[in-house]
Amino acid sequence: MLKLVGIVYGLIAYAVFLASSLYAVGFVGNWAVPKSIDSPEVSGPMKSLLVNTLLLGLFAIQHSVMARPGFKAFWTKIVSNSVERSTYVLISSLLLLLLFWQWHPMTAIVWDIPEKPARIAVQGLHWVGWLIALTSTFMISHWDLLGLRQVFLNLQGRVYRPPEFKIFALYGLVRHPLMLGFIVAFWATPTMSLGHLVFAVATTGYILIALQFEERDLIDSIGSAYVEYKKRVPMLLPWPRANRGKRSSQVAHGPESQ
Repeated sequence: MLKLVGIVYGLIAYAVFLASSLYAVGFVGNWAVPKSIDSPEVSGPMKSLLVNTLLLGLFAIQHSVMARPGFKAFWTKIVSNSVERSTYVLISSLLLLLLFWQWHPMTAIVWDIPEKPARIAVQGLHWVGWLIALTSTFMISHWDLLGLRQVFLNLQGRVYRPPEFKIFALYGLVRHPLMLGFIVAFWATPTMSLGHLVFAVATTGYILIALQFEERDLIDSIGSAYVEYKKRVPMLLPWPRANRGKRSSQVAHGPESQ
């Protein structure tokens, strides 16, 4: 019965993740959602900046703290290992929905691209960013990343083991294509409002800082194979590096699935 409850819990967490992710696409791109990043202003700029900073900070703290191995070791004394990832996904998704709900738009225009061909090109780049983010989850292990593999293995009475370390597709170009996709999606907009700029700067800053901790954890868990991978493949920008084409015989799940 507890294993079935775990399955239901994992599916609920995944459903909330899908809802928050789909809303995020509409929120950032001002598409078909009741409230977007550039909805009409509800307060003055200083209050809006304070509220938005607090919302972004709350998400960043939870997202980083719950991903650290030390917290996981403590947390799994309270919750089952099989639902630890689902709980992380659920809380992260709920905090995203809170951010969207309580976001205070700041509509002053920072830049606007008037030419239609250029606007279409930038908007296309925006969608490329989301596509990179989505496909990157399947290049590692989408179901493991979002907690479903763990709860189904538990139902089957099988021992959970993290996915192997594999250098596959976009992970051969950059070490964190999922994060690159988010950055592109957040910044590629033909009309940048002040609120959108605050969101893009804060999330990009968070990603750059969080990846330093993430990579330290990856080196601790994977070892020399990740050190070699780090030497050959850039973090976010696909600059050419020496020996890039040299493949490791080791395999891994990629940074985002930690």
